[in-house]
Amino acid sequence: MANANFQLERDSYGRLVLTAENGERHEGVTPVRAFPIAAPDEGISLVNFEGHEVGWAERIADLPDGVRGLIEEELASREFVPEIERIASVSSFACPSIWQVQTNRGAAELTLKGEEDIRRLSRTRLLIADSHGIQFLVRDLNELDRHSRKLLDRFL
Repeated sequence: MANANFQLERDSYGRLVLTAENGERHEGVTPVRAFPIAAPDEGISLVNFEGHEVGWAERIADLPDGVRGLIEEELASREFVPEIERIASVSSFACPSIWQVQTNRGAAELTLKGEEDIRRLSRTRLLIADSHGIQFLVRDLNELDRHSRKLLDRFL
């Protein structure tokens, strides 16, 4: 489907309703990122309650303001991937270890079960899963302070 060949609105229950170019209405659609970590603002699929794609947007920035706002609100309400900005301390260099980190959403504590829970997404980007299933993102290793990089290097 071409980019933005649909209309999007909320119904009286707060659910998203997509109206396709042919006039067909789809109630309760959910936006899903095709590449949530690597390219979060590209490839947004709108799926119905059965999981079938009923709309597609190549780039969220190209959508009309109203549609973009609704999609961003819906995504923000479902996604929680805090970005690690600083690693203050780790309890041990052996796993499991407890990490005290500063994220873009405030201070947090995560428990790393094993080195395999640190996944490289690129040369400079990492995804760290804590023991509770929360994913923490390191967007760019080079942007971390020296102390944080030194601690992280012990696990990589």
